[in-house]
Amino acid sequence: MIGKYIGYNYTTLVGSPYGDHWRNLRRLCALEIFSTNRLDNFQPIRLHEVKLLVHRVFQNSGGNFGTPVELKSKFFQMSYNIIMRMVAGKRYYGEEVDNEEANHFRELVEEVISYGGASNPTDFMPAIFRCFFRSFEKNLARLGSKMDALLQGFIDEHRRDKSRNTMIDHLLSLQESEPEYYSDQIIKGIISVMLNAGTETSSVTIEWAMSLLLNHPEVLEKAKAEIDDHVGKDRLVDETDLPKLKYLQNIISETLRLYPAPMLVPHESSDDCKVAGFHIPRGTMLLVNAWAIHRDPLLWEDPESFKPERFQGVQVESWKLLPFGMGRRACPGSGLAQRVIGLALATLVQCFEWKRVSEEVVDLMEGKGLTMPKAEPLMARCEARDIVHKVLSEIS
Repeated sequence: MIGKYIGYNYTTLVGSPYGDHWRNLRRLCALEIFSTNRLDNFQPIRLHEVKLLVHRVFQNSGGNFGTPVELKSKFFQMSYNIIMRMVAGKRYYGEEVDNEEANHFRELVEEVISYGGASNPTDFMPAIFRCFFRSFEKNLARLGSKMDALLQGFIDEHRRDKSRNTMIDHLLSLQESEPEYYSDQIIKGIISVMLNAGTETSSVTIEWAMSLLLNHPEVLEKAKAEIDDHVGKDRLVDETDLPKLKYLQNIISETLRLYPAPMLVPHESSDDCKVAGFHIPRGTMLLVNAWAIHRDPLLWEDPESFKPERFQGVQVESWKLLPFGMGRRACPGSGLAQRVIGLALATLVQCFEWKRVSEEVVDLMEGKGLTMPKAEPLMARCEARDIVHKVLSEIS
């Protein structure tokens, strides 16, 4: 039902069935949105937002281990600011951002997230439950209208002022030559998917990774040593360093194995088939349970344990580790997510010494929602390393 009212009646990349329209969306995203060149153009935005994250952590901690810092909201705000600056050139989160437009945006985002994590039986047995959940559908339709008005406002604003170099500006320039492929609705659908699928998923993964590192200080120390060795202590890590940080990449892979953030994009059976002995008719929606695959003892040795070393020097088969999906319906934004997660995690490890708030291990209970967030927001103690002062001087 969310795909109907928030996803423009199942016409976005996530909700659209396989066909000409979906293939066009996939091509558009691969070539015009998430290409290496396009992502490189927005690298300064990601670096600036990560520096602001360091600044907020430093301010809240007092620079030493004394005051516990709540990290969940900071990761969330960083992720949304990155996407919104890339898409529309706007920042809507942060203590310094307090205006009517930002407040309206934040309220809508919170409401969309609340519906995304809601259990709606109508999606599974519509004939039985629809009459009992009309208020849910009515509220979702109302929310969809408000989101559409917000996104259309972005497009209209950029249509009037074409001086900014954002994704909306680029798509509107393409609209002039190929209006049938870059309609306003298609552009709004792309923005909607980026906001709903490309933000919370990254922030949730960073929170899980930090939680695991706090529970495994020996892994944290090894990651810090790798960064100090390859980057040094005189400059901040940047995205060009990430390919050299092999152990950090192993940590991210192991985090995504244990806590795959995105609900994988649904597939559809193209013909009658059998799955695990069950008859699946043609045209059935199929959801891949990445969480179960990633913890299958037949595929992974000691699958419940956090062991980044399992990826050391090993090329893992794509069907064993699939946090971003598989096949033609794999997430096209995985490259952006990996850049955001890698840069943020490396910077946090480089800039601070970290400790748990107490001797007790961090609770790893999973919460509710499409992105499988941590049930309790992560709290930690940290002490600034010398590199932090360089970061602060660059953003002051």
